[in-house]
Amino acid sequence: MVEKKETPATPIQHAQGEALLTPSAEAALLVSRRDVLDRLTELARESREVELVELPAPEGSVGIPSKVPALIKYGEKPEIVPLDSFFAAHRTAPQRRAGTAEVTTLASFCDLVNRHKDEHSAIFAKTSWPDPSLTALIDYHQTDKTARFGRHRINYAFPLTDEFKTWMKGNGFAMEQGIFALFLEEHAAELAAPLDAERTEYELLFKERFAAPIEVINLSRNLEIYVGQKIKRTERLQTGERTVVFDTQHSDAKGEPVDIPGIFMVSVRAFVDGDPVRIPARLRYRSGGGEIKWSYALYRPEYWLRCQVQDDLATAAALTGLPTFEGAPEQ
Repeated sequence: MVEKKETPATPIQHAQGEALLTPSAEAALLVSRRDVLDRLTELARESREVELVELPAPEGSVGIPSKVPALIKYGEKPEIVPLDSFFAAHRTAPQRRAGTAEVTTLASFCDLVNRHKDEHSAIFAKTSWPDPSLTALIDYHQTDKTARFGRHRINYAFPLTDEFKTWMKGNGFAMEQGIFALFLEEHAAELAAPLDAERTEYELLFKERFAAPIEVINLSRNLEIYVGQKIKRTERLQTGERTVVFDTQHSDAKGEPVDIPGIFMVSVRAFVDGDPVRIPARLRYRSGGGEIKWSYALYRPEYWLRCQVQDDLATAAALTGLPTFEGAPEQ
């Protein structure tokens, strides 16, 4: 026969003396005490209303602090309040540099980059027409693979000069003889003599004669004389030279052939405060019904502009000491 052991009762103090509690009564008392403690803690929290804490970052997080301060609000609707929004209203300086500065000259681009750059900054270039540009990322990713925001940028969009816009607008456009003569005269300052290498290359390529600036100017004056006159004949000599003979009654004209060169060199600043860009141009005319219209065709202007942008990119690299890349940065 198994003897049943009785659990000894727990004594409890009373004013009249010591009394005993059964195990079930003791458990009930412990639960009651825990409820009281929880309620006291809750009341203490409610009395505080708010508590400043530090929240640990998830393990393995990159680019954020190990702990982030926050404010816990207690009450009927507890919530965690980020502190950055609270302090942002009282900020006296931005948290980080951000935004894109737009400059209009290469010199200003280099000066501003030198003002803000650090050892991890970089320059990207779009060298193709029609929208070439240089963009410096001041806060570019670090060379040790540490990521950065890339939100502080300086952009140079190569603004075009009015002179270059005029040449591009008239490219391939047929003009009345008087208008064409006036165009050549007004833009005489943007004509250049060909270099020996240029003369050799393009005369061989086009089978045309390369004109010096004075010849183009003389051509414009001859065309002014013959404005409104009928064409008698046009000729191409064995040397490749072209002539136009006008059937004229102009008192100052002698009816002699007008020599027409086939190529001339345009030297114009394409970009504001930039270096002149040299672009060969072919001189063309079309006759019909005794009338003649003139035009010019710039030879591969996009190529020469790209060469100029690449030269400016090399200049920016030399003046800033930063690495350069043809292409676009991460967005």
